[in-house]
Amino acid sequence: MTARPIPWLENIKLILSRPKAVQFAALCYRPGADGAPEVLLVTSSRGRWIAPKGWPITGLEGWQIAQQEAWEEAGVQESTAWRDPLTSYDCIKLHGSGLERNCTIWVYPIEVTRMCDDFPEVDRRERVWLPISEAIQRAGEPGLREALQQFAEKMTARA
Repeated sequence: MTARPIPWLENIKLILSRPKAVQFAALCYRPGADGAPEVLLVTSSRGRWIAPKGWPITGLEGWQIAQQEAWEEAGVQESTAWRDPLTSYDCIKLHGSGLERNCTIWVYPIEVTRMCDDFPEVDRRERVWLPISEAIQRAGEPGLREALQQFAEKMTARA
């Protein structure tokens, strides 16, 4: 007698063997009124405060994707992105279907020089500029909080 595969077990094996998904985040910053950097957070679809981020786009580098997401989700119209990521962090992405997937987020700092009030996701997002210490407290992802802390240290060392 030949053993037949169990369909649900095969699906579980497939899900568990999938590589981590990857997203690219824009850690948008500008000089605040006191000269210290402030960072931009936007609301997620679930109302948490996050950095704009998105999935890979064929033909674009990570920093270019981060800039594209900063435009679509926050209205960043003119900016200069770091070509190398500041850091990365792992999280679990919860899809609308209820499925969860491990994901690595690569974080690219982006210095913002001009914003726009009319952008693709203006009706789905709130946005706020905050001093880094406040952004760390408000951020809805532990990995983003750590990335913001690393960014603060990097900017202090640059000064």
